[in-house]
Amino acid sequence: METPNAPNFEAPAAAGTPADVNQRLAGLLDLMAAGDQEAFAQFYQLTSRRVFGMARRVLIDPELSEDTTQEVFIQVWQNAAKFNPEAGSPLAWLMTIAHRRAVDRVRSAQSSTDREARYGASSQDIDHDSVSDAVSNRLEAEAVVRCLETLTETQRESVRLAYYGGLTYREVAEKLNAAVPTIKSRIRDGLIRLKTCLGVS
Repeated sequence: METPNAPNFEAPAAAGTPADVNQRLAGLLDLMAAGDQEAFAQFYQLTSRRVFGMARRVLIDPELSEDTTQEVFIQVWQNAAKFNPEAGSPLAWLMTIAHRRAVDRVRSAQSSTDREARYGASSQDIDHDSVSDAVSNRLEAEAVVRCLETLTETQRESVRLAYYGGLTYREVAEKLNAAVPTIKSRIRDGLIRLKTCLGVS
């Protein structure tokens, strides 16, 4: 099922009593489960500020919070049919997903930082074989170049600009004359294909 484009964050949050809001959200989830993109747009407009606020409180960084919010709504769109009203309200279900996504981001970032710290500490005492390192680095570079060729042209260009050119999502979007969410999607999908090609788990 194709994921619809998400509106921006400027729409007002859901208004009304909690019961009214949850009843409306439950109805939209039913429609989303049937593939109704307009229902998704309404659901997003009613709840995106709350989700972004949750992500921002956990992650602090606004761009990471935007990325996480986008991931949350992709997950909601893909799993709308799995919502069980007997297990809780739509808003509680949504905020649970948002909190888990944000916490996973924090853990992932911390894990990456810890790995880099361990590597830095261990590598200080090792007398590296420079010839062996040079060969290994060249083989890895060749593998990356080969795997880049497996991407679509748009994915390849987006990944190259972001990771080799050092551009931000917005700068890549401006350079390629595309929307920022489109660029994010291209880069994410491209990196998934690269990891698969390189055998990275």
